[in-house]
Amino acid sequence: MSRTESLRRTELPPQPVSARKARRFVSECLARWGLGHLDADAALLVSEVVTNGLRHAGTRMALEVLRTGDGVRVEVRDGSRSPCVRRRAHPDSVDGRGLELVAAVADDWGQRRRGEGKVVWFELARR
Repeated sequence: MSRTESLRRTELPPQPVSARKARRFVSECLARWGLGHLDADAALLVSEVVTNGLRHAGTRMALEVLRTGDGVRVEVRDGSRSPCVRRRAHPDSVDGRGLELVAAVADDWGQRRRGEGKVVWFELARR
């Protein structure tokens, strides 16, 4: 498989519909690569990361999905240099659990500055 076959990219507008578009895009990539068994976890995590970008950056986002042998790496780039903050939500809070969820489900995850923004990424391995 060539690099172009194992790496797919799309742009997402700063609109609520982007979480759904991101889930669909990731699902299509996983199906194409025979990694459909990762779909439920990947859909959950990309929804969290994109929603976090929408809420806190409010900018266009770029989504990259990279096949990594037996797994996948998903990266979401937004236009804010402010780092994501992982916190423990109060039990009565209706939000604030996104990055805790990403950390609990992903095999690895992180963030880094890139240009005028940042990239939040996660990896899922064959299970």
